[in-house]
Amino acid sequence: MQLLTYILAYPLLWLISILPYRLFYGFSDVLFFILYYVIGYRKKVVRANLKLTMPEKSNKELDQIQRDFYRHLCDLFLEMVKTMDLSKEDVKKRYQIQNIEVIQEIEKEKSILIVCSHYANWEWNVSMNNYVRSKGFAVYQKIGNIYFDRMIKKFRSKWNTTPIEQKETVKTVIRNEKQDVTGIYGMVSDQSPMVNKGQYWSSFMGVKVPVFNGAEVLARKLDLAVVFLKVSKIKRGYYRADFIPITKNGKSTKEHEITEQFLKLAEQQIKERPEHYLWTHRRWKHRDKAPVN
Repeated sequence: MQLLTYILAYPLLWLISILPYRLFYGFSDVLFFILYYVIGYRKKVVRANLKLTMPEKSNKELDQIQRDFYRHLCDLFLEMVKTMDLSKEDVKKRYQIQNIEVIQEIEKEKSILIVCSHYANWEWNVSMNNYVRSKGFAVYQKIGNIYFDRMIKKFRSKWNTTPIEQKETVKTVIRNEKQDVTGIYGMVSDQSPMVNKGQYWSSFMGVKVPVFNGAEVLARKLDLAVVFLKVSKIKRGYYRADFIPITKNGKSTKEHEITEQFLKLAEQQIKERPEHYLWTHRRWKHRDKAPVN
């Protein structure tokens, strides 16, 4: 069944990926109408998340944010598909990196953990490896369909990047450090861990939730640098990436310092343009299970 699903879906995805941009985003508009007005995909989840994290907004403001989010979500999904046909020249034009020298200077001395959130277009983040000399690694969660998983890994490997499963991250980083291999590791760090695996709870968008602190644990143990990747949507199909150093020396930081700084930067990014965050995931689902101090 997995193979059949892949065989049926792949030609359609490929056809979408080669569409001229005017038709490509026209198709996104059609997809938005179907997803938002016909199917109503996860609208209750999105609205609940918006109301929970932005109680100061009026219903009219939340309506606008919600509609703009779904338009962006459709663009984002199709831009992930577009990666199949995206050339190095095109991605450099559409994903503009402002201060890659931040990374280029740090990588001369040590490995770097690049942390970001589900914001704007994180799929094209791997293109930053076109500008660095170190080996790039993209941490991801394995897809259930093995054929689509292979396809995604192939696309993410286009620009000097090696995809690694989340569970393999610690082992990969430690092995590379022992072999003196300077690596740049990209992590989307705003997921919601299971409660029994939530070793640390903190406030995110004003709500206490369990948070992943894997980047901090690795940075403090191996003295790695940590950099926040802020991606902004300039206009439809165009993004800007800015690197904000959190620490150049992980061992010198206090416990939870890296995690808290990441959360602060992610919050600031979301509040600037909330419609570009991934509101469909249940990021705050464990909020009522916080341990009592």
